Amino acid sequence: MVIIEVSLLSGFIMTSRSGMLLENRTIVKKIEVKANVIYIYLEKLNDESQTFILQLEQVIQVKNLKPASIKIYDYYQPGGLQISYYSGVGS
Repeated sequence: MVIIEVSLLSGFIMTSRSGMLLENRTIVKKIEVKANVIYIYLEKLNDESQTFILQLEQVIQVKNLKPASIKIYDYYQPGGLQISYYSGVGS
């Protein structure tokens, strides 16, 4: 099982529509939202490219917004952790 752990930018939440769009993908096993982190559990990954789009909504205006992390790792072997950062939200 693979986990994608998305830390939300300060002042943002995931829209309910975004969760529904992710859950309709056959590769997605389950989604959990805890505090400011979204956990996307995947059955497995293969060599095919996958694109996941999260729709976020800004609920609080924050100055000097800091980047947030996206971590991808195997649940059973978390040592192979991959980390990326994002700092903005496209329209």
